[in-house]
Amino acid sequence: MSAEVTIGDAAGSNLEPHCQRATILGEVHARPFTAIETPCRVLHFGFDTTAERADADRAALTDFCTRRGLLAPEPAARHHRVVFGTTALRWEQHSEFTTYTWELPAGIAAGAATPFHPPAGPLAAPMGLVPPPGPLLVAIDLHILAAEDVAFERVFARASLAAAENSDGKALYATDFQCDPAGYVRILVLDRGLGAERAGALVQRVLELETYRTLALLGLPEAQRLAPAVTRIERRLAEIADEMRTVDSFAANQHLLGELTALAAEIEAGGAQSLFRFGASRAYYEIVRLRLETIGERKVKGLPTWSSFMARRVAPAMRTCLTTEERQTALSAKLARAADLLRTRVDVALQQQNQDLLKSMDTRTRLQLRLQQTVEGLSVAAISYYVVGLLGYLAKAAHDGGLPVEPSLATAAAVPPVVLGVWFMLRRLRRHIAGTG
Repeated sequence: MSAEVTIGDAAGSNLEPHCQRATILGEVHARPFTAIETPCRVLHFGFDTTAERADADRAALTDFCTRRGLLAPEPAARHHRVVFGTTALRWEQHSEFTTYTWELPAGIAAGAATPFHPPAGPLAAPMGLVPPPGPLLVAIDLHILAAEDVAFERVFARASLAAAENSDGKALYATDFQCDPAGYVRILVLDRGLGAERAGALVQRVLELETYRTLALLGLPEAQRLAPAVTRIERRLAEIADEMRTVDSFAANQHLLGELTALAAEIEAGGAQSLFRFGASRAYYEIVRLRLETIGERKVKGLPTWSSFMARRVAPAMRTCLTTEERQTALSAKLARAADLLRTRVDVALQQQNQDLLKSMDTRTRLQLRLQQTVEGLSVAAISYYVVGLLGYLAKAAHDGGLPVEPSLATAAAVPPVVLGVWFMLRRLRRHIAGTG
């Protein structure tokens, strides 16, 4: 339901709907249950369609429908169902995967005296009509029969067999969650009077259970990949924390801080890479639990139910993912605290170095001032010496010219005023330079 609806009264005053109203209303009707007549054989495939694969897949399905004169999916549609001949195809596109569900002709299933006969391989020929949209994640062979009971041990591996009835006992479903020789996970559903509508709903829920179980477990390889790095970083962090208690030098603290920063960058990179995968695994596993609650399982023949199988086999894997994510978060916080502590120590050491440097600069400044004062004193003496010498020459010249001037007395008398005058001029010059600076 993606078409916009104009709301108004008889007078023609229209109400403008929100641009997302049709999408929101249509979401509750997405992926509706389709009626399935028993007996029936259903082949279900799930493909990884992240990035640009989703657009290519939609284009391939549109081409598939157009070439056969079938109704093609709308540009924004997330699900589509077409029937050609005696075969039905249900297509669903999700955020990171796409499913193709083929409902095979009833005659094929009806002609089988035993479950899963004939094998799924020859029956999967219709899937070859559409280009694979991406790597295969899920392949399910579901057979729904009208029967009260079947010897499950002859069909499935006893060690991993799980079976249950629905809430009112109108259906019994079983699987061993293992791939058959053709690569399909086989699921057998016994119809004890469900009716076409309920049979379709049960089949879709069972298919979703296995699909989301597989997708939820995609987080386990990621957790296993990250675990050695997380363990190594935890161990090195403990070693650095122990070294911090004994290291005092500025260079050693700087080295440890650099190493902590590198470890923090590594753990943050790993966390960023796994953030989506772990979050998706939690969401998928929650969907699995909700589907099981909706079906309402009841034990049969003392066999483990799907819920107990999930609790025993799948829940530990999900706890591994959760634990790895929690370790990453806790380790990131610990690295940040350790880095802050080391950074504080480095800053304190830098401040101490700055204080020592300032003291050294102050000492050098005082020495320079004293030297400058000494130089200034020498400058006064030197300048005064030359000025008095010049005055002595003038006195001699005056004496030789017949003036009553004694050169020695005149030179001696000129020394005090010359020295004072030179000292006063140098002082004014220093003050002028200091004022303009």
